Amino acid sequence: MTKKNEEEKQKKQPPVKEEDATESDVPEAEKLAALAEDYKRKWYSVSAEYDNYRKRNAAAVSKAYADGAAEAILKLLPVADNFGYALDSASDEKTKAGIDKVIKSFNSILSSLGVEEIAIEAGSPFDESVAEAVMNVPCGEGEAPNTVKHVLKKGYRSGDKVIRFAQVTVTV
Repeated sequence: MTKKNEEEKQKKQPPVKEEDATESDVPEAEKLAALAEDYKRKWYSVSAEYDNYRKRNAAAVSKAYADGAAEAILKLLPVADNFGYALDSASDEKTKAGIDKVIKSFNSILSSLGVEEIAIEAGSPFDESVAEAVMNVPCGEGEAPNTVKHVLKKGYRSGDKVIRFAQVTVTV
């Protein structure tokens, strides 16, 4: 470009004042600040959603593990019942001592997994939240109705969750 062309361009454009430049930049700065605030808000929202997803996923994994453990334990409980029946029917002391050791070992494994036996005894009131009435028998002399007569199968729980309800006979 020649010197003449540059002078003509400058004449055509109004001179830029310092005040005009800042005024035109202010709306642009406000737009950028609003845009930055919008991105910040969206980032917080996505961050919170991810945190909630992570917590839900951890809770689901924990529940699945607990359900799987309870199911495996439930399948092993008949073995414990059979050892109990064997202990009751054993006649010599050596056999009883051996079976008793196996039962104690099994119970210690259950307790290490957080599983405990539900304590129900004959003569205690029937509680349907931990026991299942398999059979009703008439009250004998001195017995109150709705009490446990015999415990047929022991019940087990893990924390507040009942893994297997105790099976009992109840007086009516």
